[in-house]
Amino acid sequence: MTATVGYVRVSTREQHLDRQHDALAESGLTIDRVFEDKSTGRKFDRAGLTALLDYVREGDIVVVASLDRLGRSLSEVIRVADELNGKGIVLKSLRESIDYSTSVGRMLAGIFAALAEYEVDLTAERAADARAAAAARGKQTGRPKALNDDQARQLRALHAGGESVADLCRSFKVSRATAYRVLDASPMADVGVQGATAQSLSS
Repeated sequence: MTATVGYVRVSTREQHLDRQHDALAESGLTIDRVFEDKSTGRKFDRAGLTALLDYVREGDIVVVASLDRLGRSLSEVIRVADELNGKGIVLKSLRESIDYSTSVGRMLAGIFAALAEYEVDLTAERAADARAAAAARGKQTGRPKALNDDQARQLRALHAGGESVADLCRSFKVSRATAYRVLDASPMADVGVQGATAQSLSS
């Protein structure tokens, strides 16, 4: 059995949900349940929308007073609309007269899906460009290393001299996974340092 659910949202404490509830009641649709979100401070809680997305099933209908209730930005609206479409949920927006069950609505759903995919690709491209630009300037990108190059060389040298992995983990304050990752790395970078050390010891 399919369900018809409403979703209402306000973004400030001064706004009220009554107008949206009235719009749902006057839509002529039988609303089985209404999910709500209301701002309670600077951080907006989307618990109502999350509960709605968990509740609805394929063939169900989600009704909103207007599309902008689905998110605080166009990209957020597109993502939510695309998620509903992907689950086989019929979206109805009263103000814009959008209905996913119609041919025009299905066309808009396809457009929303394409825009959502484009946004993901664009975000990934921008992140890759930012990493490349940072790397070109010699900046560390991503998560910092647990050990710098000198520490890694020292750890490998101590292990080669008989130190156990457990003792090395305690000395360098790293996990066993990190220690093994350092030990598995190519030791070629250590050759120059080891050679220089050997030369200094013999002189």
